Amino acid sequence: MTDLHPPKIELFDVAAMTNTDNKGFVRAVDRYETTEFGLYMARPIVGHPDLAYMRTWLLPEQGLRVSRWVPHPGMRLDHDVYIDIADVEKGPVWRTTDLYLDILVFDHESLGVHDIDEILEAQTAGLLDPVTVQRAFERTFAAVEGISAAGYDVEEWLGIPLTWGDDA
Repeated sequence: MTDLHPPKIELFDVAAMTNTDNKGFVRAVDRYETTEFGLYMARPIVGHPDLAYMRTWLLPEQGLRVSRWVPHPGMRLDHDVYIDIADVEKGPVWRTTDLYLDILVFDHESLGVHDIDEILEAQTAGLLDPVTVQRAFERTFAAVEGISAAGYDVEEWLGIPLTWGDDA
């Protein structure tokens, strides 16, 4: 049994330079960049024991949030790229609804899918409808197949120029 919770929602207010996290905390953002294919955000991660900084792309067409995190000195991450399967809504304030499934990628090495148990429990509990669950699994399967075929290179698979900057 997992820690059952409703889908996590985040807000990205470009004009205010803030990100409201899934617990309702409003965080200052160092940088937003809007492109024709998505939104880039870079900001410090406050109060996390392992993570110091977040760089993330919201990709509405793909239904993904693709992140590269910077750990605190001496910490090592269990991935290079963290992909949230999500519904991404554009607007003056962008919004993501996390659909539980995550893909963790080691660049040019491997990947793993996480939280399958969470999405199934959420569906059973009525927190997600079957159409949304199917959409989440289809996005996940497409990403796994594509990233694997691209030699575990997320940017190569996406075919769009994700830049990560040196914000951290």
